[in-house]
Amino acid sequence: MKKISASGNVVLPASEVWTLPEKVLQFGTGVLLRGLPDYFIDKANQQGVFNGRIVVVKSTDKGSTSEFDDQDGLYTLCVRGIADGQKIEENIICSAISRVLSANSDWSAILHVAISPDLQIIISNTTEVGILLVDDSVQAQPPVSFPGKLLAVLKARYEAFAGDPGKGLVIVPTELITDNGTKLKNIVTELARQSNLDTGFLQWLAQSNTFCNTLVDRIVPGKPEAKVLTDLEQKLGYQDDLLILSELYRLWAIEGDEHVKEVLSFSQVDEGVVIAPDITKYRELKLRLLNGTHTLSCALAFLAGQITVKEAMGQKAVSDFISRLMKEDIAPAIPDEVSSTESAVFSRQVLDRFRNPHLDHQWLSISLNYTAKLKLRVVPVIENYFKIFNQVPQNIALGFAAYLVFMIATETEAGKYYGSYNGERYLINDDAAGYFYDLWQQDTPEQVVEKALENSDLWGTNLAALPSFTAAIQSYLRLIMTDGILPLIKSLESEKVSV
Repeated sequence: MKKISASGNVVLPASEVWTLPEKVLQFGTGVLLRGLPDYFIDKANQQGVFNGRIVVVKSTDKGSTSEFDDQDGLYTLCVRGIADGQKIEENIICSAISRVLSANSDWSAILHVAISPDLQIIISNTTEVGILLVDDSVQAQPPVSFPGKLLAVLKARYEAFAGDPGKGLVIVPTELITDNGTKLKNIVTELARQSNLDTGFLQWLAQSNTFCNTLVDRIVPGKPEAKVLTDLEQKLGYQDDLLILSELYRLWAIEGDEHVKEVLSFSQVDEGVVIAPDITKYRELKLRLLNGTHTLSCALAFLAGQITVKEAMGQKAVSDFISRLMKEDIAPAIPDEVSSTESAVFSRQVLDRFRNPHLDHQWLSISLNYTAKLKLRVVPVIENYFKIFNQVPQNIALGFAAYLVFMIATETEAGKYYGSYNGERYLINDDAAGYFYDLWQQDTPEQVVEKALENSDLWGTNLAALPSFTAAIQSYLRLIMTDGILPLIKSLESEKVSV
């Protein structure tokens, strides 16, 4: 560290950080954890607020901890983004991680951390499949599953402190499932019962430990491609095998009370950490304005010749459509109560994120499980829009029509379905691809719209029952198939074509 010059290019750790106690046990070494929770903790430590470091548990067999060992847990986080139209770049050497332990080879050391009086918090990101109930043994070295490992850690702590109610932990999972904290608590409790742990432990587990539901939102692409990495290392003046990129935007919404706020004191230093009794509105804003806009723009942007989100934001007609879609159709119809001010602020942030020149988010990747995403993210908005305004949300209707065109498979191969655009084929990676293949083979475009919208198995409701919705989508579909996407959206913007 003494050989690295800050010189305005990189934020260096404060000298006091090396002696801070280990307050956090983190399950997972992934880039999201290093780019979000660990970033917040590092920032707080720099300001003398949280004053604690992280012991990271590597749970998988893949790879080793050697990269972290070689760099003493240090890594560079390169933040890149746009805020209010201005490009922001920041390079930070994060020093939040004190050490990384392997669950398979260092389990006894992990249990030693579990009984430390300094430990206050457990963080995890073990992917969505990590929070599942599986056959497991709390006596195993280590247990197989993440809930099993967590139960073993809590059991060791309970026994070491003789059930002291003041030694419970705040447990903050970041897995991308709704009510992640509640589900994790239920699984750990069930595993404890299956393991015949005593009533005293079950009471301590339930009453002295706080499992928080959370929502995380930050795009962390991770290690950049070779040329970008080389350029960054030349600028910084050192090599870093753990260097990662992240976008500027960050959100960690945590359901919690005053006790949680006190323990997670790092929340004081960054508005990206929100601790509130109910985080539903943050989930709704993300699900509808970010994810819903992505989903409804996906086919339209792709069929307009834009490969990535940032490319689409550089094409005025497509960018204008995305903005109108979000602000005019989605924001006013978010099913849960969100103020117009909150939705306006979040919409501006989303558009800044879409314009980020450092992110190559491909529309084809966004199209994965297209139909299921529309059902979850968009259908409730459509229904609420009709309930509020009693008219067709025109931008949503256009996005839906583009989706139906995107789902036209021109060939099949080994059980997979492929569409075609501009002479190139693309994979329709969707469980409903076969259904739409048969539909397009048998019916006219107007019939496809009717049958697809009235299919309640797809949407959980009959969308064809919404007044004029079918006719609007049929009209847009005809225009798309006649004129193409780009000429259509340009004409809609300039001439306000009536459909």
